Amino acid sequence: MMKHRLLIVEPSELIIEGLKAILDGQMHFKVLEPEMSADHLEERVVSSHPDIVLINPTLVSARINNLRSEYQVAMVALVYQYVERDLLKQFDAIVDIRDSRAVIINTLAQAFSPENESGKSNYELTKRETAVLVELAQGKTNKEIANTLNVSVHTVISHRKNITHKTGIKSVAGLTVYAMLNNLIDESALL
Repeated sequence: MMKHRLLIVEPSELIIEGLKAILDGQMHFKVLEPEMSADHLEERVVSSHPDIVLINPTLVSARINNLRSEYQVAMVALVYQYVERDLLKQFDAIVDIRDSRAVIINTLAQAFSPENESGKSNYELTKRETAVLVELAQGKTNKEIANTLNVSVHTVISHRKNITHKTGIKSVAGLTVYAMLNNLIDESALL
């Protein structure tokens, strides 16, 4: 059975350790090294490829839907204080701090169930990977791509690795042809 990779994003070490104690050893989950803040959440999602992000909803803004769609990750709110209902509607599921062990495990497992997935193949490029591919096909360096997309060079490199893994194409020339064949760029943009 494949384990779902779970990233916990929570500022309280006590809550992180409690969740790890509940989830470690469960056959459904592999708990990744937790994050104490959401400052670098997108970069962390790109580098560690979690299936589920269990996050304190007070740490994030409206980026939840973007993260979910761009990186095909289930977003689960970890609630232990009042949170606006509109914010909670953006999440795939909600775990309340008072939930039992069984309810927490069940909620997380259902958050990543096939019914909740968008139906996209794991080998389909995300929007951000597509943007990196287009920039790459136009001859830009990693640093130029990072500046254009307002991300770190490390994030661009991670995206390039994902693109290579998903397409099986290692050369820039091959990726440029792939982008053209998939109508991601116009030939005139390459001139």
